[in-house]
Amino acid sequence: MVMKILVNLVFLLCAVSAVRCQETQSQRAILGELNKSTYGIELYYPNSVKRFYKANGFNYAWIKTKAAAANTWAGMLLLDCVLQFGLNHTDYHPEKLAYDSLRTMINEPEKVPEVSKVKYDILLTDALITLINHLHHGKLNPEFTSGKIDRGGVRGFNAESELMRALSGKDFMMGILNVQPKVKAYEELQSYMRLIKGQYVDDCYEVPEAEARKVAINMERIRWADFSSGSYIHINVPSYSLALHEKNTTYDFKVIVGKPGTITPVLNSKVTHLTTGPDVKVPQSVFVKVLLPQAIKNTDFFEDHHYTIYDKNGKYVHINSISIKQIKNNPLAYTARKSAACDNFLSSVAFRFANKFDIYLHDSPNQELFERSIRALSHGCIRVQRAKDLAALLLRFDGSESKIPLMQKALNTYQKQNFILKNPVPIKITYLTCVIQDGLPLFYKDIYHLDDALEKKLYGVKTMDSPGNL
Repeated sequence: MVMKILVNLVFLLCAVSAVRCQETQSQRAILGELNKSTYGIELYYPNSVKRFYKANGFNYAWIKTKAAAANTWAGMLLLDCVLQFGLNHTDYHPEKLAYDSLRTMINEPEKVPEVSKVKYDILLTDALITLINHLHHGKLNPEFTSGKIDRGGVRGFNAESELMRALSGKDFMMGILNVQPKVKAYEELQSYMRLIKGQYVDDCYEVPEAEARKVAINMERIRWADFSSGSYIHINVPSYSLALHEKNTTYDFKVIVGKPGTITPVLNSKVTHLTTGPDVKVPQSVFVKVLLPQAIKNTDFFEDHHYTIYDKNGKYVHINSISIKQIKNNPLAYTARKSAACDNFLSSVAFRFANKFDIYLHDSPNQELFERSIRALSHGCIRVQRAKDLAALLLRFDGSESKIPLMQKALNTYQKQNFILKNPVPIKITYLTCVIQDGLPLFYKDIYHLDDALEKKLYGVKTMDSPGNL
């Protein structure tokens, strides 16, 4: 009996030793492959892949035994379904990640050279890291390029950690999909894309490819915006709309955006403060002796140089040949104000947020313009209807409701005063030409003609008949 126990123990030790030897061999092979200077050319995110394997002990992540390969097949299925996320198969090594090869590696590993298994494992890791980055940041994010992302986590996010977390979680596939933007507009577009590229594929219902691509490029744009939870301001240029999202309530406002020649840019920032009376009153002598003679010669002078004209009652004066004659006949009954930056319709309040374009959000005295259906009229800044209401809401939600009367007084007397937000509010300016409304796509006019360029970058071709531009 003792001898039998000893024999079994020896066999067990030999088996453990063999497994450890095999692990060491595969670990050396993975590390050696990752250290090849030329191999990184084939990977989209070589540094991220190396960090992943370091965290994984340089062990196989996907070439497992048949009983332990559930996550491997789930990962392959995700790569098969990328069209449902507005992405392309060609970006995820489809020619190298063949199912037949994987089946052999898992079911009959002894038939496959170690180097082949290592390369497959690494390529599948790179493909899934690429997918995670594309789902979270977007493929063509103008701020976060693949090189920048690969150097290390951005926005407190890195794909290799998300992949490790998904592998250790209960639902691998959902662990990957949860990296997508958690905002209603994106979720609705993604659900629609899943229908037209998944459920409807085998049905008689067929969606034009131009429509599918329009949905896809707008999913891409939402990924760039990095929508956060909590309060934020979302301005969408093509729909001329602003939405203040606060907990379970959304407050909607109309906006005026930049002309095609002076576009309002896409950006992410934070509103840090409000300024009442932001523009500067021009001395009356300068207005009468210097500015007015220029405007008499050229009626566009005031607008071109960012001046706003008011009558003695403080009412905004629209400049044309008739009003110029009236001002000329009685110049002392009018005053001029000079705006501080890109737009000349500042009126009473401005909302400030840091950005390299030097634009801001502000009130407008010309309220009738908000009733137009096409509101691409500014020099790039964003004019908002009911700006005083928006300012009051921001102060109230910032816990500064007591400052609202002070702000109202400053607005009424046109005094320049800054109101600092204790908690800056994220502001997202997007260019979404497609949203889902009542389960169907709603297309906005591509006022800056940006869709074709993005579509060409994503798909490599130009679609002639894009919906929304017909």
